[in-house]
Amino acid sequence: MPDLLLELFSEEIPARMQARAADDLKALVTNALVERGLTYEGAKAFATPRRLTLVVGGLAARQPDRHEERKGPRVGAPEKALEGFLKAAGLASIEQATVQADPKGDFYVARIHKHGAATTDVIAAIVPEIVRSFPWPKSMRWGTGTLRWVRPLHSIVATFGVPQEEPEVIRFEIDGIASGDVTRGHRVHAPGEIRVRRFDDYVASLEKAHVVLDAERRRDIIRADARTLAQAQNLELVEDEGLVDEVAGLVEWPVVLMGQFEPEFLEVPDEVIRATIRANQKCFVLKDPATDRLTNRFILVANLDASDGGKAIVHGNERVVRARLSDARFFWETDKKVRLEDRLEKLKSITFHAKLGTQYERVERVARLAKELAPLVGADPAKAETAARLAKADLVTEMVGEFPELQGLMGRYYAAAEGQDPEVAAALEEHYKPQGPSDRIPTAPVSIAVAFADKIDTLVGFWAIDEKPTGSKDPYALRRAALGVVRIILENGLRVRLLDVVNGASKAGIGDDLLAFLADRLKVQLREQGKRHDLVDAVFAAGSPSPLAGEGREGGGSERGARSGTTPTPGPSPQGGGVTRATSGGDANDDLVLVVRRVEALETLLATEDGKNLLAGYRRAANILKAEEKKDGAGTFEAAPEAGLLSEPAERDLSAALDAAEPAATEALAREDFTAATTALAKLRPQVDAFFDQIMVNAPEADLRANRLKLLARLRRAVRAVADFDRIAG
Repeated sequence: MPDLLLELFSEEIPARMQARAADDLKALVTNALVERGLTYEGAKAFATPRRLTLVVGGLAARQPDRHEERKGPRVGAPEKALEGFLKAAGLASIEQATVQADPKGDFYVARIHKHGAATTDVIAAIVPEIVRSFPWPKSMRWGTGTLRWVRPLHSIVATFGVPQEEPEVIRFEIDGIASGDVTRGHRVHAPGEIRVRRFDDYVASLEKAHVVLDAERRRDIIRADARTLAQAQNLELVEDEGLVDEVAGLVEWPVVLMGQFEPEFLEVPDEVIRATIRANQKCFVLKDPATDRLTNRFILVANLDASDGGKAIVHGNERVVRARLSDARFFWETDKKVRLEDRLEKLKSITFHAKLGTQYERVERVARLAKELAPLVGADPAKAETAARLAKADLVTEMVGEFPELQGLMGRYYAAAEGQDPEVAAALEEHYKPQGPSDRIPTAPVSIAVAFADKIDTLVGFWAIDEKPTGSKDPYALRRAALGVVRIILENGLRVRLLDVVNGASKAGIGDDLLAFLADRLKVQLREQGKRHDLVDAVFAAGSPSPLAGEGREGGGSERGARSGTTPTPGPSPQGGGVTRATSGGDANDDLVLVVRRVEALETLLATEDGKNLLAGYRRAANILKAEEKKDGAGTFEAAPEAGLLSEPAERDLSAALDAAEPAATEALAREDFTAATTALAKLRPQVDAFFDQIMVNAPEADLRANRLKLLARLRRAVRAVADFDRIAG
């Protein structure tokens, strides 16, 4: 079957747009073909800096024929109706229609046979439409034409044919650019025209013309040659896949070379050298495996085989790198002349958020909160406060102004240079972490205190001014901050009551709603670990009502305020000034470490036959109680059952089993042994099964009926002390 080859040749396409453009071209063309009845066996798109290419294999030579029947007016209908029917059906006269009997009479029917169009004609029609409406993030017009493309479009290749035969050129024109079978190779090595026939010889012709069509192959060449050059000097390439992708989008013929700079620049921190060389020259840095420090050599990727072996290219890159590193060294030396403490005044002129004040005000809040949190995480309060006060000071340094991605890291370097405590210096870098699901979390106590305080202040502040995430919109990265809080707590095993922390940081009455949001992030985290989110809901809902008991809300729901018994310390702005030590109801499920332990114990229980059957028995009991409580009122059966009315062995056995299981589970919960608590409940399984097999709950005697319902209510209470089984799916 024939193959389609399509190439759109232009000036340089930005590297960041190439992969998406190739995917878009493939989707737009293949979808348009399928919509017109043309199936295909396979399709693949490619991108280089100067071309988008698509090959579609196994296309039919033409569209399938179509057969249609169109019902017309009744025989004997007015002339006007007949004329309209003939015109719509494409018939010359009524004799070309057939008469078809119908229960309502005889009607004219047009049987229409439409021949499918040639595939070349279909392609010639759809490609111009696709090119004119192509979804570039940014596009331009040039000359006097009306076409918009990412860069000026020069030529179009469009051929169609079967292997071993001369392909047909698909003829069409877009804004004066006629399709053909001619492309061009490398801008320097092969600027002349190249005639192509089909995909196989197209790839080979481009290769001879110093163009590597496949971006993945260009990436492989860059990686392999860079590593080889590094190893030849007993050095190691600092891997950077993002830079590999970018550079592969800048060259059609990758040639890897090595340059160097003066060793004295190595006095600048490694991260600064790497950021400088990467950002300005798109070059890779090398390190000495013996010291794990950067060396004064770097890898660059040229786009041609130079006649001098690349000496001039290397020299030009070295000159620019040297100039950029000189700037970086100047920033480094200049910044060290001003202590971080002395930079805080400048934070007063930087607005964090119009409703939340300046960066200076935010630093003051975070410092107070970090000092309050420090004892809870095993940190020195004075060190935590100092680190939090200095954490944002590097935002006003020259280096961070040039390279914002180095914020935090430069704070650590400057703090170390001025003799700050190593724990304080480390916290300046680590308080931003984790910045993503794969990023490491801070583990040093001072770093934990500052990172925790920074994220809580962010969440509390934006919740207080009602700037919550909605749908897919999260402009202030609040989901990331919440997930950071969850990870910091869980991975460090922190025993903190989140409701106390939130209420201590805020006077805005947002505790319940924000904790529900944190519960959602916990579900995300546990789901990624393979745990069931319904078990999280069940655990949150256990015991007395908790802010986390319901389905989590992302920025929605009521703001019911702080729990009774908790008194947040007032403070400036929507945030408060300290972590309260008051209790929050004792058994509220805002200790995430305990929540996870309960979830794990519940998961283990439900994996057993006893657990599955206990769940089934609980549901049966809960459903009966729900129906009866609608009649008699909620709470009617919460009193203890009367022992004298337990007339049947099965109900006496269940009561006795509860006498043993309830205190065992309660005692296990008190010592936070959730496995023992669920094991105690699992022992109820035989008695629950026997009760429902042998006992008629709704006995005709009112006192027996009520007593049996009280026994089921007791079972429900015992199980709900561990988890709300109503919320367990399946």
